Amino acid sequence: MKYQDCAEALQADNGPDARVGDAVRLATANINPATGLASDYLNHFNEAIMLLEMLPSCPDCRDDFLGWRPMSYREHFEASGFKGRALAIATYDAADPNLRGRLDTLAGIMTAVLEVTRASMGTGMPEASAVALAERAAALLRPLVARAGAVINGEAVADNEEPVTPQAVVDGLMKI
Repeated sequence: MKYQDCAEALQADNGPDARVGDAVRLATANINPATGLASDYLNHFNEAIMLLEMLPSCPDCRDDFLGWRPMSYREHFEASGFKGRALAIATYDAADPNLRGRLDTLAGIMTAVLEVTRASMGTGMPEASAVALAERAAALLRPLVARAGAVINGEAVADNEEPVTPQAVVDGLMKI
């Protein structure tokens, strides 16, 4: 969906209550009306975290985790059965570039952690080492998902919050 299509979709009801109608339509589609972002995207990362968390009790989950592939916000919604996927993509494209950038940065960091974890586990890593790596990766990812959720939900980030880089997180992951 192009930006113009989004604008037309959001302006279709141009009566006095248009903004209220837009907010209701977005909320009904599980898109935050204030940010234009949908938390459904985080399910992509939560799926990988769930597989990592299951690895200690279900070693067969390793193959499922190794099959996980990264997806951008747009790719996730294009491939999903999400009811409001076209609207989710359109509102993402129209969202504040700073919010979108923060979400994309966090998604990039989470993807880097998952990619390094997958690459390490795919080299025939012993099961005990794979379990330790899975636990470490899941522990690093959970707060990143929470931060991404805060961005999506328009929650303020503390001024004293340290900036995170993909390399810093991956370096932390590999200190096992």
